[in-house]
Amino acid sequence: MEMVFRWFGEGNDQVPLDYIKQIPGVSGVVWALHDIPTGEVWPLQRIAEIKEQADKYGLTIDVVESVNIHEDIKLGLPTRDKYISNYIKTMEHLAEVGVKVICYNFMPVFDWVRTELFKKLEDGSTALFFEKKKIEDIDPMELVKMIAHDPAYTMPGWEPDRLQDLSTLFVKYKSVSEEDLWGNLQYFLEKIIPVAEKLNIKMAIHPDDPPYSVFGLPRIITNKSNLHRFLKLVDSPVNGLTFCSGALGAHPANDLVDIVRTFSNRIHFAHVRNLKRYENGDFIETSHRMSDGSLDIHGIMKAFYESDYNGYMRPDHGRHIWSEKCRPGYGLYDRALGIMYLWGIWDSLVESGKENRFVTN
Repeated sequence: MEMVFRWFGEGNDQVPLDYIKQIPGVSGVVWALHDIPTGEVWPLQRIAEIKEQADKYGLTIDVVESVNIHEDIKLGLPTRDKYISNYIKTMEHLAEVGVKVICYNFMPVFDWVRTELFKKLEDGSTALFFEKKKIEDIDPMELVKMIAHDPAYTMPGWEPDRLQDLSTLFVKYKSVSEEDLWGNLQYFLEKIIPVAEKLNIKMAIHPDDPPYSVFGLPRIITNKSNLHRFLKLVDSPVNGLTFCSGALGAHPANDLVDIVRTFSNRIHFAHVRNLKRYENGDFIETSHRMSDGSLDIHGIMKAFYESDYNGYMRPDHGRHIWSEKCRPGYGLYDRALGIMYLWGIWDSLVESGKENRFVTN
């Protein structure tokens, strides 16, 4: 297993590369060119600059998160072929510098959705919070008006250049069903997976977060059954998954340990984090420690270990602790603590395995 750490780039992150290098067991950074508008080709020169920056600290750039997909592709519009062609050119540029995994998602309009960025926990730290009723009670078109007049309603993933198009997008998606979205995803995969095979790049789709419809928009990468269906759309070893315990774990019906064991050979990238679920559907992100949340973090790590997982893993969102000023969910301190917790579980499994082999022999 390769442990990696999300990094948002020089001048765009409070976490410099030399800090990341000092976290035990971290071999590389997970990165993206966040300033390139969705649908445009990532310039090779810019990609090469990222590699040079990481090389100085002996860190790899094997995993990209994310190369976002243009809405025209998700909507199945006639213009999608142009954006798929641009996507393929970006894939080719990434392959030139040795990128091995591309994480992406197929969520309409929004990426992960939360209703509060700095909800206070009992210990005094803050974390990302999702209030289900608040989302259910907001009419999408009213939301657009509210955002226009009050930036406080802005949620993560709602970039300013996208907010101005929200009204149009909501109207367009009114005629898009889940089956339509499945068809548009298959069309995209049929174009890019053969290219990924040639480039030796693994594609890893991220589950929808949360794993159910928000604002009436279709969402399809949500559960075990749909993960099976996804992998069969284009059945190739490079067509795989990003396992995200936080995204899938927001729905109590998802058995995360079973999902890891079932799909381990097609999980190319893993996000491991914890969250606490409430009976009313709300959830808040917590420390990685198992007893702090609702997820079986030990069971998840054991499933990866017993499946001989050799892909990439990173600690996902953490709390904001020790008065750290940081990007919501992406502070240095709690994610570094999370890594050590995950390594602690992993190392104990390794040592336990050695003891069992000794007894057996």
